[in-house]
Amino acid sequence: MEKSFSRREFVKAGIAAACGTAASGSGAMAEAGSAAGARGGPAPGSPEPDAPLPIKKAVLLSMLPKQLSYKARFAMARRAGFEAVEAYTIPDQQEVKLVKRAADDAGVRIHSVMNMGHWEWPLSSSDPAVVKRSLAAMRISLGNAKFWGAETVLLVPAVVTPEVNYSEAWKRSQEQIHTLLPLAQQLGVKIAVEEVWNKFLLSPLEFPRYVDQFKSPWLKSYFDVGNVVLYGYPEEWIRQLGPRIAKLHLKDFDRKTFKFVNLGEGSIDWPAVRAALRAINYHGYATVELDGGDEAYLTDVSKRVDKLVLGKA
Repeated sequence: MEKSFSRREFVKAGIAAACGTAASGSGAMAEAGSAAGARGGPAPGSPEPDAPLPIKKAVLLSMLPKQLSYKARFAMARRAGFEAVEAYTIPDQQEVKLVKRAADDAGVRIHSVMNMGHWEWPLSSSDPAVVKRSLAAMRISLGNAKFWGAETVLLVPAVVTPEVNYSEAWKRSQEQIHTLLPLAQQLGVKIAVEEVWNKFLLSPLEFPRYVDQFKSPWLKSYFDVGNVVLYGYPEEWIRQLGPRIAKLHLKDFDRKTFKFVNLGEGSIDWPAVRAALRAINYHGYATVELDGGDEAYLTDVSKRVDKLVLGKA
């Protein structure tokens, strides 16, 4: 039986909280290019200034029509112009195998897994039972990633609440993630923490510090360009995070209407974002995280990625 989870449910939960709240394939630049990227200049080996960026296009599995079989969904993603998909946590092993067959048949790679337990059961909780369930969900996600050949598992590391203050969220989440890193290394799958509307990791200086304190190549950042628009500029975050960025999420945000919108219809300065990605020589996957739709809609979204993110004419 196919199961489907909506990332939008988590985004809505985050909005409510904000208003109330083998190691390969990452988009990292070479260490030799770090200084150049930080200065804003091109890193050694980066694309020519006018060349399209070598970023791989992906779509969330949950954006594909849920009434279709997995086989039909992956085939649609390929026809729409996407070469990869970001899947979600699936506990049932038979369904996991079904998803892999569908992806393989369509020639679409599953490049990442979105962990689905971090909002309901945050690692920052003071309740040991909640933390136990959160860790279990991450172990399932890491196992899914290994089976599918994905490079990363996306993790929302903590949620700050009236009951869990900022310093507690920082300390507890890092302690629990440390317990997961040996498994991540064993499986060859990176844990990539994302900045969301969870009242945590709120600046482009703090996010790198959080990642660096792990001192592990198996802990990276999953940067969402749309999630910081309300209080910052994604191009600045990209330059500060630099080689820490394993993967990207793409969506737009309109500061006037306070809504997430389609790419190019919000407040993001896409040429500035593209220049920042070029400066750090990012060459990994970028996954659109928008409302779902039919094939015509997905094809249009794919073309928007080509123009706004990759810089294709």
